Amino acid sequence: MGAQKGKDLLLKVRDDSGAFVTVAGLRAHQIAFNAETVDITHAESAGRWRELLAGAGVRRAGVTGAGVFKDETSDALVRHSFFEGTIIAWQVIVPDFGRIEGPFQITSLEYRGDHAGEVTFDLALESAGALTFSLL
Repeated sequence: MGAQKGKDLLLKVRDDSGAFVTVAGLRAHQIAFNAETVDITHAESAGRWRELLAGAGVRRAGVTGAGVFKDETSDALVRHSFFEGTIIAWQVIVPDFGRIEGPFQITSLEYRGDHAGEVTFDLALESAGALTFSLL
């Protein structure tokens, strides 16, 4: 994947109609994939090197974003999801890579404002089920 514009990475949430809407005003986004390991090292492991069990660890994804809400629709969706603790479908679109889609829960929602500036927010999501990946 070559260099891409950061603004082309999109975070979308599924609304009540089933459509995905872009979370408005995001200025920074990040997605991280992690996999835990299952250590199966034993006394007879060759050279006492650690051995891992393939495909056995828990996989997860975390998404973070920061920016400004500029429309009421996405603001209300995000706020409602956080306060209700719901798990809803999200999409992360990474240019020249693909689309990651699946259930996420908002684990952090922070608002802040400077005296002479706009109100901004930080958002963190954690995967809550199987994710799918598709090419764009």
